[in-house]
Amino acid sequence: MSAAKICVVGSINADLTVNVDRHPTPGETLLGSGGGITAGGKGANQACAAARLGAPVALVGAVGTDSNAIPATALLREAGVDLTHVEEVTEVTGLAVITVAANGENTVQVVPGANALVDADFVSRHAEPVEAAEVVLLQGEIPADGFARAVELAKGRVVINLAPVVDVPREALLAADPLMANEHEAGLILDQLGYDSTGTPEDLARRLKDAGFASVVLTLGAAGALVVEGDALTHIPSPQVEAVDTVGAGDSFAGAFCARIIEGDTLVEASTYACRVGAFSVTRPGAQPSYPTAADTLPGA
Repeated sequence: MSAAKICVVGSINADLTVNVDRHPTPGETLLGSGGGITAGGKGANQACAAARLGAPVALVGAVGTDSNAIPATALLREAGVDLTHVEEVTEVTGLAVITVAANGENTVQVVPGANALVDADFVSRHAEPVEAAEVVLLQGEIPADGFARAVELAKGRVVINLAPVVDVPREALLAADPLMANEHEAGLILDQLGYDSTGTPEDLARRLKDAGFASVVLTLGAAGALVVEGDALTHIPSPQVEAVDTVGAGDSFAGAFCARIIEGDTLVEASTYACRVGAFSVTRPGAQPSYPTAADTLPGA
């Protein structure tokens, strides 16, 4: 059986990053800089974030035979992520084209590539690490039936960060404990479930809990996070830092959160730590390259 306490079932991408002074308007061409390929994909990012903090992590996913597969997995290997269950397939490696403005805000366009093959049959072939994990972490960048099959196989805690928000089976989504989402994603998930998606972040977090989730973690960027468990809503502040690049910050939060959950932290404790990791990540460029190791000093108390 796998020794990994966390199993991430998700996407692996090569990130093509372009830096601009500001985001272009429709039809506008701007000159930028960068153009290098780095490791990305929400599944890979979250696996890397947890592993760099010392958590034992296995990743279930797919890459292509193209040259982008090498940089897409380099930092995962360096972090010690178990890649035994990452298949090499004939599709191209997933590609994310990221535009980062001078103020740190980013836009991302994703070509799924090999990630589109991580369906129910694929996940079933790699059931062992999913069944063995204490925490199974999922996102929205693989097919819905692959997502649902991972939930079905999981014997441990299921943490779902449905980003991007895609249609997945309702019963699989409601297995999340917690559901993790940012404010925008929370509204889309409420729409998907047939609930009112307006109101304050606190309204959205409580409404998600009322929709049937065991617990909810709502991330608020520089404003921190909200945790709803039982009848309690707790606001977690984030350390204030000067943001350089917000790409992958939410993924660093998710990975760090799971790294602390397997150590026995409460949702509030894990979210507090994850806010500090997320704040660290935005002070450096890129997604996986910006994530701290266990030896790094995090901002905040």
